[in-house]
Amino acid sequence: MISDRPPRRDSRGERSRDRADSEFVEHVVKIYRVAKVVKGGRRFSFSAIVVVGDGRGRVGAALGKASEVPEAIRKAIEKAKRRLIKVPVVNTTVPHDVLGKSDAATVMLRPASLGTGVVAGGPVRAVVEAAGYKNILTKSLGSNSATNVVWATLEGLKQLKTVEETASRRGLQVADIL
Repeated sequence: MISDRPPRRDSRGERSRDRADSEFVEHVVKIYRVAKVVKGGRRFSFSAIVVVGDGRGRVGAALGKASEVPEAIRKAIEKAKRRLIKVPVVNTTVPHDVLGKSDAATVMLRPASLGTGVVAGGPVRAVVEAAGYKNILTKSLGSNSATNVVWATLEGLKQLKTVEETASRRGLQVADIL
């Protein structure tokens, strides 16, 4: 049902955050305290890495920086919503094995049979659950930096292709590939 009314706006003229934002799942993966050494001592600020997804194949992540933790989280959530990518979900799992790499972090993603659940560590779990995968096997290799593991997981998810996409790219029928 499409409404003829314009969207509600708050006092600053921005759209109200009601239904449009309620569809997203937000995970704060890690909060870092960062110190900048200045003449008078140290200035502390915070950076937060956040994963946002709709649980139906769209996921994004971002890093937000601010002098207060809630502000850093808010910035990261807004940035992650602008960077959403679409990933294929086939029978609640990934369509094929894939390796995602970012700097020294490598993440292996494998399809799993129904009932397996999400076998993943913290940062990888946040990304795959936000994307909507219910059965997946993962292994984080190399660096265990939360930021790099999140980027490596997203890089792996970007590489995923469905059978239909592969068939159309090769100019074949789906039955020919299977």
